[in-house]
Amino acid sequence: MSPLRAGPDSFAEFDELEAILTAGGDRFEQRTVCNVRAGTRSFPVLTATIGSSDPNAPAIGFFGGVHGLERIGTQLILDYMRALLRRLEWDTLLHDQLRMVRLVFMPIVNPGGMWAGTRSNPNGVDLMRNAPQNAEGRVPFLAGGQRIGPWLPWYRGARYGSMEVESAALLEVVKQELLTRPLSFALDCHSGYGWGDSIWFPYARTDQQMAHLPEMFLLKTMFEQGYPHHAYVFEPQSHQYLLHGDLWDCAYDQTHASNIFLPMTLELGSWLWIKKNPRQLFSRLGLFNPTKPHRTERVLRRHANFLDFLTRAAFASHRWLPQGELRLQLLQRAREHWQRKPLR
Repeated sequence: MSPLRAGPDSFAEFDELEAILTAGGDRFEQRTVCNVRAGTRSFPVLTATIGSSDPNAPAIGFFGGVHGLERIGTQLILDYMRALLRRLEWDTLLHDQLRMVRLVFMPIVNPGGMWAGTRSNPNGVDLMRNAPQNAEGRVPFLAGGQRIGPWLPWYRGARYGSMEVESAALLEVVKQELLTRPLSFALDCHSGYGWGDSIWFPYARTDQQMAHLPEMFLLKTMFEQGYPHHAYVFEPQSHQYLLHGDLWDCAYDQTHASNIFLPMTLELGSWLWIKKNPRQLFSRLGLFNPTKPHRTERVLRRHANFLDFLTRAAFASHRWLPQGELRLQLLQRAREHWQRKPLR
């Protein structure tokens, strides 16, 4: 799949999403959650769901394209959706899983930004800085979210304005599909930070630890035991930097006390791609995406295991969710493991 535009009124990832939804018309339930004006056309922001219709079934949301420049995250989700359709032709275990688990896909949250090749949406707003809450500490200049104006990066939007339609749509999908369930996960795929790959989780606005730290720690431990050669760094976003307006902080704080919601951000480190191909520095897309086809294929292969792991963990949640004394022990271990570290 090419990272370049498919034409003046579309782009390759959007065309690929439409093709997948057409091919999976009898599998995926498709919905348009909002429309975004960009250039000469209006793009729908689409979701596709598959699996259990039981409102108490565990659910996983896969999100991408929040930042329009970070196309590799969207490509990862689209690749996973294509693989699901192919596996459904023969994979009995997958059919069993989907009878018990619901999968929610929102691969292109910011189609206007992806069409234009910008991090922000068409209004110049960085959607991942657009939620209303402020950080409870010092944030990096500009990068932590700014309200100087949309001509500078990381613009949060007007102080007293409404949230952008894309941000509101993401939060509405999370509220309807995930937060109402006893257990749900979210994975939001990004790129462009660091030499390696990271999985970040709330909070981004504060050093305070999330209420479901034991569950997050056990999920991390299970993945490391099942896939011991992975290269992810699991940590709270706040271990890297604080920021205003993080959408996943906003969503997590709306979780009902009786439910468990574990949102994660997969940060694909792009600096290694640049090191291997320094010419990418001269390309805006090259700063955030592998440009060589074989490297793109390697990224798609490398992360499929984690997406599949989340589905399996949700399916078998009755076997691992901690309770009672075990949960208290895990809470202590998690606090020790994720003690606040100096910012790097």
